[in-house]
Amino acid sequence: MTGPTATESTAHAGASDVPVLELRGLGRTYGSGETQVQSLVGVDLTVSAGELLAVMGPSGSGKSTLLMLAGGLDSPTTGMVLVEGEEISGLPRRRQAALRRRSVGYVFQDLNLIPALTAAENVALPLELDGTSVRKARTAAQDALGEVGVAELAERFPDEMSGGQQQRVAIARALVGDRRLVLADEPTGALDSATGEAVLRVLRARCDAGAAAVLVTHEARHAAWADRIVFLRDGRLVDDTGRHDVPENLLAREGSR
Repeated sequence: MTGPTATESTAHAGASDVPVLELRGLGRTYGSGETQVQSLVGVDLTVSAGELLAVMGPSGSGKSTLLMLAGGLDSPTTGMVLVEGEEISGLPRRRQAALRRRSVGYVFQDLNLIPALTAAENVALPLELDGTSVRKARTAAQDALGEVGVAELAERFPDEMSGGQQQRVAIARALVGDRRLVLADEPTGALDSATGEAVLRVLRARCDAGAAAVLVTHEARHAAWADRIVFLRDGRLVDDTGRHDVPENLLAREGSR
């Protein structure tokens, strides 16, 4: 099964004029002198409500750095990150943390599940930290686990799960509650093809319901679920395409440059 065609994508009526995510002249440099590395250079990008954006590019092109900056987990060297019109890079750490708990869901490549917490407790944690009652947070966590097909794992600890099960729990944690922006770094990496597509269908449905999502992927078949694809190379945004352009063609074009 492949992603839906352009005609199958839901029209997103009533979306706000303010992008859910906006990157303005975003740059990130690590190190100095001879060891200096420019991970991102002058990236301008917007993601609107209802939009699923795929980010592609070779290893080391800056994809994960872009997500870290977009989620407020790292600070840009130059430029700005705005979430629903609010610049997050200038916020105090406490307000950044509150924004992430309430509005931004993040799927890490290394998952970052807390070993001492069950699946339900891991998923509920962002809500509980934000003041939601334990009962309501656990109910929402159970719903999110069910959404990604692992409701039966609610009381298991991470070391009692397979890698693929842990990945689905991490995805549920990113989706729980009323998240306006979901940032997913290779979220299907440990999943078989059928389960991976089921997860992408959930992500697609969240966007169709009005959220925005950024998906980092190496897989053209996964990028096919997106409304738009951008391509990074050496930290620069080198291509931006709509769904009419097949991802495999985009990859072939980039490989010939």
